[in-house]
Amino acid sequence: MGYFLLAALLGVVLRTFVIAPIPINYRFFVHTHSHIALLGWVYIALTTLLYHLFLDKQAVERKYRQIFWFTQICLIGMLLSFPFQGYALFSILFSTLFLLASYWFSAFFLKYAPQSFKGTKAYSCLKYALWFMIGSSIGPWALGAIMTVLGPESIWYRLAIYFYLHFQYNGWMILALLGLFFYLLEQLGANVSDKIFSYFFRTTVLGIILSFFLSTLWTAPEPIYYFLGGLGALLQLMGFGILIRIFLENKAALKSGLSRPQFNILKLVALLLLIKMILQWLTAWPFFANLAATVLDFTIGYLHWTFLGVISLGLFFFLQFFGLMKLSKMAITLYLIGFLLTEALIFFRGMAAWLGWPLFEDYSKYLALGSILIPIAILVMLRQSMGKSAKRRV
Repeated sequence: MGYFLLAALLGVVLRTFVIAPIPINYRFFVHTHSHIALLGWVYIALTTLLYHLFLDKQAVERKYRQIFWFTQICLIGMLLSFPFQGYALFSILFSTLFLLASYWFSAFFLKYAPQSFKGTKAYSCLKYALWFMIGSSIGPWALGAIMTVLGPESIWYRLAIYFYLHFQYNGWMILALLGLFFYLLEQLGANVSDKIFSYFFRTTVLGIILSFFLSTLWTAPEPIYYFLGGLGALLQLMGFGILIRIFLENKAALKSGLSRPQFNILKLVALLLLIKMILQWLTAWPFFANLAATVLDFTIGYLHWTFLGVISLGLFFFLQFFGLMKLSKMAITLYLIGFLLTEALIFFRGMAAWLGWPLFEDYSKYLALGSILIPIAILVMLRQSMGKSAKRRV
């Protein structure tokens, strides 16, 4: 949560940069913001949940602590290097060490997860999520060779970054959250047939793989890539439809095991995920693919919708339910207002760029002010959770 607070504050600094002179390198701070948000907040939150739920009683705390503190050294190293040099010697060094730390954790989890857990539906999702995370690192590893041989202006440079991002958020982060959802169902005594789960799992995993081709459409490739990307997006939507069927079939168990606010957050995450998948599917069509590639705010809005909406709200839900943090109504309300307000403003600017609308006066000031609500909400959550035993209900 501390990393998330820092990433949110960096986001406010970046949005203030356009309305007030701040002596920073904007591009370097963008790198810092994205790395701390993805790796400091999301990665640490997910791996903490995995350890807490499945390894905490396996007598491996010493080994986990070694992985944990090595990971913290990598994150602090990135935090102290990216703002001052961008991608250079020390930031690349610590980023590389972080990749090794993620391999270390993955091997640790797959080795020490209880045998009783390895036959579950949740484990299938989490195992593939970890493999997607490992596979995503092909992108960063390839960047060095691409920069040396082809240079940063090559299309392969951007493709390597998009490869990493796609399999991070679609493969690792969202699939891991889905694995935690199936674990929740198991804990609440819900029943999911093996056949239905198999349909969900196969369509979702194949959809994640094929939808990567959507990240290549800005290069205006051959029609086959539009087809493969669109098929991947469609398969993910089909998987989501099966997931909703599972949700509805076990609605009684969920409503009895969750408080009303928890159940509402879960429904909100599902709605945000549906919208995210529809937006993803739209980019399989050439018109929308070109629109997403030429109007930067649509891409920024989509990424924030995914990370601040689907992933972060999903993490809040699981961290609170499993007793690792407090989540008050005031804090979640502040967060949602900040999230929805800034998303509306970002997409409005995208629409304005597309359709030639004028931006209203002091637009940038309103965007910066709206952004402040997010770190305030995170600070409230952090203060409520520190030094106290989090309860299971809101």
